[in-house]
Amino acid sequence: MSKDLFTLDGDVAVVTGAGSGIGEGTAHVLAAAGARVVCAGRREAEIARVANDIRDKGGEAISVPTDVTKDEEVASLMQAAVDKWGQLDILVNNAGGSPIQAPLLELPREEWDATMALNLTAVWNCTRFAARQMNDNGRVVNVSSVAARHVVPGSGHYSAAKRAVNSLTQSFAYELGPRIRVNCVMPGLVPTAIAMKALNWTDADLPAVEKRLRLPAGRLGKPEDLGAAILYFVSPAGAWVTGECIAISGGAMIAGAL
Repeated sequence: MSKDLFTLDGDVAVVTGAGSGIGEGTAHVLAAAGARVVCAGRREAEIARVANDIRDKGGEAISVPTDVTKDEEVASLMQAAVDKWGQLDILVNNAGGSPIQAPLLELPREEWDATMALNLTAVWNCTRFAARQMNDNGRVVNVSSVAARHVVPGSGHYSAAKRAVNSLTQSFAYELGPRIRVNCVMPGLVPTAIAMKALNWTDADLPAVEKRLRLPAGRLGKPEDLGAAILYFVSPAGAWVTGECIAISGGAMIAGAL
């Protein structure tokens, strides 16, 4: 009984930003639970590697190069899932990030626009295209950030986009229910390549960061930690959960740490 609560046998899942970090970890977790996974992202070699890794472990996966800021590529992505496996059940809107930190008054307009396009508009766009392909029991999980609820110096543009994603999650949950459930995870500090670049950190910096944050969980996050939380939302275990935005942060929200 408990195992059945977390099975995705027969489901088809699209994961954006699947070539590295949280997206890669999530793709592996969902595949291990039985889902057939479409790995999407702009870097073709990276998503092909992830799909190959899943297949090598006995799972089913394909890779579809996609720029989630372009309508025609998003439409083709969702259609690719249906063309391959005849259905689309799960969408994980993970693609996002911003490589630039700057005070809002110094932020270039083009970076503001690019951040909103990737982190907010793409979530709306991917969800609307996916919803057209989903039948009953569709599931969407958006990847936001604890920055949506905290001030992060130099990341006001990113925080604004992610706070809007939280609101979008709840609006979609209301409008698409009960046919489709929509939820959101807010990762804390997971030292992915994108996060490390934005913060100008190297691996050598991480022990000091972990010590300074003093997270109640005792460590920084891993991509698989987010994948496990997303699995809950899209599995039968989360069947009565929609419109929720939950921090997966090692206790950062209660410790006041980022």
